[in-house]
Amino acid sequence: MPAVTADTLTLPRLPALPEDGTAWRRVRATVRAGTFTEGEGFQVRRPFPSVDLAMADPFLLLDHMGAVEYGPGEAKGAPWHPHRGFETVTYMIDGAMAHTDSIGGGGLITDGSTQWMTAGSGILHNEVPPPELVAKGGLFHGVQLWVNLPRSLKMTPPRYQDIGASDARLLASDDGGALVRVIAGDLAGHRGPGATYTPITYVHATVAAGARLDMPWPEDFNALVYVLSGRGAVGPEGRPLAEGELAVFTAGSALTVRAADTQPGNSPTWEILVLGGLPINEPVARYGPFVMNTRQEIVDAFEDYQAGRLGRIPAAHLSAADLDPHAR
Repeated sequence: MPAVTADTLTLPRLPALPEDGTAWRRVRATVRAGTFTEGEGFQVRRPFPSVDLAMADPFLLLDHMGAVEYGPGEAKGAPWHPHRGFETVTYMIDGAMAHTDSIGGGGLITDGSTQWMTAGSGILHNEVPPPELVAKGGLFHGVQLWVNLPRSLKMTPPRYQDIGASDARLLASDDGGALVRVIAGDLAGHRGPGATYTPITYVHATVAAGARLDMPWPEDFNALVYVLSGRGAVGPEGRPLAEGELAVFTAGSALTVRAADTQPGNSPTWEILVLGGLPINEPVARYGPFVMNTRQEIVDAFEDYQAGRLGRIPAAHLSAADLDPHAR
């Protein structure tokens, strides 16, 4: 890790921010991710939703998958299931995941690429390891983020975006000690490739041991830092933050983080996600794969799913049980 690398000396630089006069965001809270089992039986680390952090408006869920070295036959995925009312963003750092959906979107998400699925009014999809990963095993490491949609866009038509690894906007910190990949949104005037309904910024940064990363941050966005691997400190107070931990920040116009001088043996750099978005500030009703504004809208979503109004599994992906009603 990571899959996408570059020589930071050749990249555009983030601006140097003055120590004095900058409204640095401080750390409001830190959360350690819990471990959960999803899909056909793969484990994820999830900092939210949790007892300590119900949600981080406009973000609904963050699942960290791996890093894990699968043996032959061990890789598992999430078979066909519905969604409505939000967007799923799957970022694969290492390994591969195959995606198919009921509107014809899909493909192989691999080695630094991102699959952005807007469920909107409703969609069916699956996320499974490709046959070669199942057969041979291998490294698997990725993240899935759920981004809420405002009431006015809950029933927008579903869409799919395939963002290749080479599409991410690459930047360097002001001293070249950190590589910054902008997947979506704007960072210091540099835009990522992801098209978002809800205004957000989504960044993956690799910070060299002992290096510091300063970033201007929209004052009307929230701000989160999640550690994929390694260890460091966040905020002007230098709050320690290690793998599987999430920091939630107070208001301000800039973020500062610093990698520890020495890193764990399996992680020569500090790998972090930096997330922020414009809070929607609307009621949230959620149950399983549906996120709406009211309980009745959740009931409606289940009824629409059962009636086939959220889409149907493409014929090429139907199993024998799906084709034979007597097999159920």
